[in-house]
Amino acid sequence: QVRLVESGGGLVQPGGSLRLSCVASESIFWFNAMGWYRQAPGKERELVASINSGGSTNNADSVKGRFTISRDNAKNMVDLQMNSLEPEDTAVYYCNAVRGGGPRTINYWGDGTLVTVSS
Repeated sequence: QVRLVESGGGLVQPGGSLRLSCVASESIFWFNAMGWYRQAPGKERELVASINSGGSTNNADSVKGRFTISRDNAKNMVDLQMNSLEPEDTAVYYCNAVRGGGPRTINYWGDGTLVTVSS
């Protein structure tokens, strides 16, 4: 069973920065894609950013120009650099890894890390 462990969440003031990290229990080289999702209170979980095995990234419109996703295959790690944080970014952030495709797609999830943006 793949384990994903997130870290780096916390309380930050508006305009500040945080860097989230996700470490996988096995090589991320074999995952089709990895990403970060978030879920705010009373809202559905939404994609924040993803990166595929080729290094191509996809960011939600709400975070473009502010958040950057990166992966380090040697460290089995995916990071999310978050700049210019806004109160609307407050949420639990989840690391996601995808293996396979079509009907054989398997999603793995971490337990989440809380990000609170408040003055």
